[in-house]
Amino acid sequence: MRERLYLLLILILSGALLTYGTQSISISHDEANIFFNGTNIVHYLALYSTQLLGQNDFALRLPFILLHLASIILLYKIGKLFLKKRVDRIFSVAIYALLPGVNGIALLVNSGIVVIFFSLLFTYLYLKEYKVVSQFVLVVCLFVDNSFAIFYIALFVYALMKRKTDLLLLTLILFGTSMYLYGFDTGGKPKGYFIDTLGVYAIVFSPLLFLYFVYAMYRILIKEEKNLLWYISFFSLVVSLLLSLRQRLLLEDFAPFVVLSVPLMIKVFFNSYRVRLPAFRKLHTIFFVIVLVSLFANTMLSFFNKPLYAYMDDPSKHFAINYDIAKELADALKAKGITKVMTKDDKLALRLKFYNIERGGAYKLTTQREIDEGFEKIDIAYYGRTVKTFYLYRVN
Repeated sequence: MRERLYLLLILILSGALLTYGTQSISISHDEANIFFNGTNIVHYLALYSTQLLGQNDFALRLPFILLHLASIILLYKIGKLFLKKRVDRIFSVAIYALLPGVNGIALLVNSGIVVIFFSLLFTYLYLKEYKVVSQFVLVVCLFVDNSFAIFYIALFVYALMKRKTDLLLLTLILFGTSMYLYGFDTGGKPKGYFIDTLGVYAIVFSPLLFLYFVYAMYRILIKEEKNLLWYISFFSLVVSLLLSLRQRLLLEDFAPFVVLSVPLMIKVFFNSYRVRLPAFRKLHTIFFVIVLVSLFANTMLSFFNKPLYAYMDDPSKHFAINYDIAKELADALKAKGITKVMTKDDKLALRLKFYNIERGGAYKLTTQREIDEGFEKIDIAYYGRTVKTFYLYRVN
């Protein structure tokens, strides 16, 4: 009973944090493009949610928050299958819920959290030996997102090593079909994106946790039993690093499979921790606390980042700049009774459209002052620091 209360508390806190996040950011151009022009499952989730609850940021992001919470429950259920102690299972879901990359893709309009949910759903059903249902989910994944090609590779290797003939054949067929339907770009000249990819993973996990992830994957490789989660996480990492030698990779193509490793990291850590006498656990305890503090700090920074603008010489360098400004600009225009503006910035125009500021009308919006008079100045500021200035002209 107490374990379920801890799980419920994690779900409530995670949901509350993400709900706050919906009010603190604006729709980005990529998200607006998916919302207005997309044809995939992400587009329809966002579209139907806003049709039901109104065209606002909370409704836009609600389906992905709900999928994130469902993923936490699935990860907990998977953890119960091989994490024997209650504290291990609670730490597993708590750390997963704190991962900066997971919170990022749970909050934004993208395929990442959808991929995580279906990956966990298949994994849970397969480990529970619901053979037919798990295979059905695996087929459905083919039409959810093209990134499942990597998932099929990892499962193929798992089936090959574990001599699971039915899974081997199914994943081979699904991988081939995925290549036929979507393809997978491996061309181009080497451009040195290997380090960039490592940097992305460090952001997804937080730097110290990513180092431990690499250690845990290696330790399992040479010393411990390799289960389904390990095959998924390890081979997704290996394939992504190999491909990064030739091309820049999208976060949502690989990170959703790698973060499934959290229960494995918990298992490796506590196995190593508990075989030592209490007097010799001090270094492990210190490392664990440092990693948790670092993880918590990184996650909080990703949500409460606007104060950073006040200390930056160039606000345009802020890492969240693409998710700011549009909502505040739309509110400023509406306060002036303006619902249509002309602008040469196509990306900004699409973002403003989500907030019901259409293109056209009798006003022109620019970021550069064109004449010395006859304009209104709109400053977008956070914590007393002007981040962006717009100039509004009435067109005769």
